[in-house]
Amino acid sequence: MLEFFTTSTRTLLDVARTAGVGHYVALSIVGTDRLPDSAYLRAKVAQEELIRAGGVPYSIVHATQFFEFVRGIADSSTVDGVVRLPHAGIQPMASNDVVAAVKRVALGAPTNGIVEIGGPDHWYLDDLVRTGLAFMGDDRTVVTDDEATYFGTQLHGDELVPGPDAQLSTLGYEQWLPDNPPPAR
Repeated sequence: MLEFFTTSTRTLLDVARTAGVGHYVALSIVGTDRLPDSAYLRAKVAQEELIRAGGVPYSIVHATQFFEFVRGIADSSTVDGVVRLPHAGIQPMASNDVVAAVKRVALGAPTNGIVEIGGPDHWYLDDLVRTGLAFMGDDRTVVTDDEATYFGTQLHGDELVPGPDAQLSTLGYEQWLPDNPPPAR
């Protein structure tokens, strides 16, 4: 992951400098700097550091998790048919809202910093997945386990929640679910 993100970012920055790009926009994840035990998030931090030092005006968009990832989160946290997740804060959003926010940032002036975006509602990860699986007709049990890891790292609170200056979307998870039936398995 580290090699992928650093190599691809160096390549893109080289091309951006050569082409005279006036605004380099990168999508990243809320909590990257708060979860150093995650190899994936360490790679995203390295990517962000390269962008900051890259010599191209930039904006980095930190997004919360997408509603569309709930099943994947459940799948990655399933052991012997049981989903084990911590009772940690999360403020997910619809991928369409992520796209709209990235577009707004891209059409604006470079911030040379981070713009955080998130969903309108604070959830707990275990409750979010429990709600999503029930809607999908997935009968897996979700057990609250504060020792469980989230993609290789432990969560202890609100690491996945954006800060108070975040731009928040308006579409909540429970409003999004009925219009987004799960894909067939």
